[in-house]
This record gives sequence, C-alpha cells and structure tokens, in this order.
Amino acid sequence: MNFQLDLIKDKVEFFEAASLQELEKKINTQIENNKAIMLRVKSVSHQTLVAEGRILYSAVVHFSAEA
Repeated sequence: MNFQLDLIKDKVEFFEAASLQELEKKINTQIENNKAIMLRVKSVSHQTLVAEGRILYSAVVHFSAEA
C-alpha cells in the first residue's frame, strides 16, 4: 500500500451566521485550526442578506500556504 501526503496550498471556506459576533467567532476558530496546517488568511469577503425580516451574515475566507 502506497501512502502519499500532498501539501495544501490554497483553501476556501464559507461561513454564515445570524449575528456578526457569531460569524467572527466561527472565522477565528477556523483561522486557529488552519494555523496548524500552516495556512494563513489571504483574503476575506463578506455579505449581509435581509430576507423575510431576518438578517443573515456570510463570509468567504481564502486561506493560502505560508511563504
């Protein structure tokens, strides 16, 4: 059996929450998790959606390998 590990160079993750505080907490938790595999935040994009009187916050975070 052949076992091979590949280096993750880029990773994109999506997050959503009902409040900005909850969204920030989710993103910060994942930033700490990705530090363990040597990925850092390259960019963050976020949006706010109002539908049926409810607000939904979402974000896309692009992680990239440390140089």
